Amino acid sequence: MSTTLPSYTSGTAEVPLLGLTIGEMLDRTASQYPDTEALVCLHQSIRWTYREFVDKVDEAARAFLAIGVKRGDRVGIWAPNRYEWTVTQFATAKVGAILVNINPSYGVHELQYALNLAGISTLVTADSFKASNYREMLYELAPELKRSAPGKLKADHVPDLRTVINLDNDQHEGMLTWAGFLDFASNTTADDLARRQSQLQFDDPINIQFTSGTTGNPKGATLTHHNILNNGYFVAGSQRLTAEDRLVIPVPLYHCFGMVMGNLGCITHGATMIYPGEGFDPKTVLQAVHQEKATALYGVPTMFIAELADPEFDSYDLSSLRTGIMAGSICPAEVMKKVNGKMNMKEVQIAYGMTETSPVSTQTSSQDPFEKQVTTVGRTQPHLETKIVDPGTGNVVPRGEIGELCTRGYSVMLKYWNNEEKTREAIDESGWIHTGDLATMDEDGYIQIVGRIKDMVIRGGENIYPKEIEEFLYTHPAIEEVQVTGIPDEKYGEELIAWVKLRPEADPVTADDLQAFCKGKIAHFKIPRNYKFVDAFPMTVTGKIQKFKMREISIEELGLEP
Repeated sequence: MSTTLPSYTSGTAEVPLLGLTIGEMLDRTASQYPDTEALVCLHQSIRWTYREFVDKVDEAARAFLAIGVKRGDRVGIWAPNRYEWTVTQFATAKVGAILVNINPSYGVHELQYALNLAGISTLVTADSFKASNYREMLYELAPELKRSAPGKLKADHVPDLRTVINLDNDQHEGMLTWAGFLDFASNTTADDLARRQSQLQFDDPINIQFTSGTTGNPKGATLTHHNILNNGYFVAGSQRLTAEDRLVIPVPLYHCFGMVMGNLGCITHGATMIYPGEGFDPKTVLQAVHQEKATALYGVPTMFIAELADPEFDSYDLSSLRTGIMAGSICPAEVMKKVNGKMNMKEVQIAYGMTETSPVSTQTSSQDPFEKQVTTVGRTQPHLETKIVDPGTGNVVPRGEIGELCTRGYSVMLKYWNNEEKTREAIDESGWIHTGDLATMDEDGYIQIVGRIKDMVIRGGENIYPKEIEEFLYTHPAIEEVQVTGIPDEKYGEELIAWVKLRPEADPVTADDLQAFCKGKIAHFKIPRNYKFVDAFPMTVTGKIQKFKMREISIEELGLEP
């Protein structure tokens, strides 16, 4: 009989789950820490205490009531990081409307899909962001807007949409300004809002987030107050955040990382939310940490790599930093070590999860051995369960063996909005959500992600996990960033290609040099045959590298047919 433990753990917790709605939590925090700074939005010159912040949220909530937003109605938000995003997040939670996060990089076709799938009746939108002109896209999608009174839209292509609130200061045809929208608040009272809040339940759906559709259309993960409020609470609790902490949030708010781990993590502990800019820029992030004496910083690995590579990095005082989270994609150990040392983030943590799990399922702790902090995604979060199963049979594998990671507990989404079939594919009869990630669990319950099931490369019958090769190549002194993927090969079925970004100051390096560097140090079949030297990688707006696009580009450039 085998003495090896099965790959299953449950996260123990002394702290109970919060049985509150998001509005109740915000009210409680604002009464406890009225004079603590709640929100600092540097690019908009906003600096509000919790007392001021909850007043702004209540004003917007009363305005939503006044324009007829009902419990369960869907309110879309299509904007980069701004104070209005966060006010909308909490105001919709207070009136029981479901906030639908729309990716700031969406074009007309994707916007139409999101508006119609979720049945959005009210849309809060920026006027433009980077190269995207949102107003023009809306007029293209709904030309009826130009001849509609604000709030009275009837459009053929987006039949549910009635009201558009544009965050531009200028009035545009068919749209309310933010200030014009807030004027409606005077038509309702604090008692009206209190009455609505008292009807809400923490298991109500409150948020729809679209999963990045790498294949097919995006799906709308439907999340409750209970899902996301508790996840933010425990993620921040693991970092020991208090009302003394100041968190810089450069990750997009439309994503769980920003609005749950960032915003809800802060308001459950009375900490300060700091937005350095509308989108990510390494310089503004470093300036924000320096100027605001931030104690915590969030980011995906590519963001930390860019911050470390900033030419003026040494001129910023980062000594106030203590903790933060690196998540969003697999975190290279070498990058973790630099963040730990050069950025003074001695208690930086890795978090792992997915939108469908609110998002975090596992997290490292500053108490973990350093090796575990930099090579694993930690252990199972409080009140959650994790198991690793054979993708073929569904059976739990012994510890140390590779299988698919599954999660169960309070964090698992209700469903994919209006998509029963995909919901059944993702969540099994026992309530486990299947992540599509390959992982191992060690004797102490630490989990290592070895790649996506679909990213695994099979070369001549050998299973190859690109992450392992990337970790090795990161040890080359000239390499700033590296990504490995598979491409078709007649002889072996698949072959490896490494996309390499070199340090600007490094001596020139060739493909032959890198092959020689690998020889004798990793198995011959794991040494990439092809190399592509790049300045950047194809990415989603959240900073996740799109390996499927790397693969497509490589196939085309090398003249390979799959």
